[in-house]
Amino acid sequence: MRRFGESWRASAPYRDRPGAYALILRDDGQVLLAATPNKGESLLLPGGGIDPGESTLQALHREVREETGWSIAPIRRLGAWQRYCYMPDYGFWARKVCHVYLCRPGLRKGPPSEPDHVPVWAPLPVAALRLSLSGERWHAARFAAGLI
Repeated sequence: MRRFGESWRASAPYRDRPGAYALILRDDGQVLLAATPNKGESLLLPGGGIDPGESTLQALHREVREETGWSIAPIRRLGAWQRYCYMPDYGFWARKVCHVYLCRPGLRKGPPSEPDHVPVWAPLPVAALRLSLSGERWHAARFAAGLI
């Protein structure tokens, strides 16, 4: 599995933190992203951690709804990547394994329930360049090029 971001640190007590993330593609080539303007204007694939007792797909649906207000229809798994990082919101070091799924948008159910997230539509090639996390950029670029 590809690793992106910081290298593993021998001194960090990592916890495994699996997550599910969505590349949500409309028929016109636009993808739905989660912007976090209060966190340095980052653009992210909607998604996040899989809670205890939750399946990967259950987490995917929940996280997309929380971060964008949209429902989704997952089509297929595109791949996975990992990164090692400190998670200040949770106060621990994590080995994040990020499972990425191609999805179609469903219905907009309302505003995001995450107060610091704003849904943004962008062309897939723009997303492949502007996503804030290198693993997300890599998956978007490979999908745009027809490689996954």
